[in-house]
Amino acid sequence: MRLLVLDGSLARCSAALLVDGALAAHAFHAGARGQPTALPPLAEQVLAGARPDAVAVVVGPGGFTGLRTAIALAEGIALATGARLVGVTTGEALAAALPETIRDTRAVWAAIDTKRGRFLLERLEAGAWHAATPPEPMAERDIPAPKGPVALVGDAAPLAAARLLARGFDATLTDSRLPDAAAAGLVALRRLAGDIPWRDAFPLYVEPPAVRPPTLR
Repeated sequence: MRLLVLDGSLARCSAALLVDGALAAHAFHAGARGQPTALPPLAEQVLAGARPDAVAVVVGPGGFTGLRTAIALAEGIALATGARLVGVTTGEALAAALPETIRDTRAVWAAIDTKRGRFLLERLEAGAWHAATPPEPMAERDIPAPKGPVALVGDAAPLAAARLLARGFDATLTDSRLPDAAAAGLVALRRLAGDIPWRDAFPLYVEPPAVRPPTLR
């Protein structure tokens, strides 16, 4: 099976092609802006003319423009090729990038910066490949107490880890700060196989966009 994976959720966009579960091609573009122009060529590069059997996309939480770009592109490719379309959350993709020694022994908490002095917290139990509950918006000072050892991922992970360590909890700050299509593909494969609950490719915003259209009077 050929699985195309797209991500544009945070300050990097990436594309990956997994063939029969193995990574066959991978490309990325760094930067918090430019996903609408950078992501389509990345998808074309990794596909190299191949026809995907399934398309996966990171659905959020994350930036409005990047999410909409990646999801719209994934929808278009799936429609044109007849491929199955599946969603992966940002926290799931970040957790999938961790070594099994961490994932199997610690809960994984993904802290995503909202750029408004708050973050979104998405929590996975130890050994889990999917988030059982939706992400929660909160202030840094309101991060809850973990029930056991926890690993922090995401672009706001340093702040969350520092707050937990200051309160005496067993918290490990990891290097998984930005999601990547290759890691998201590992989650998508399990979702396609029916090993974890299904998620459609709908955007997961949690909070409304920072910029809103003017109100007509």
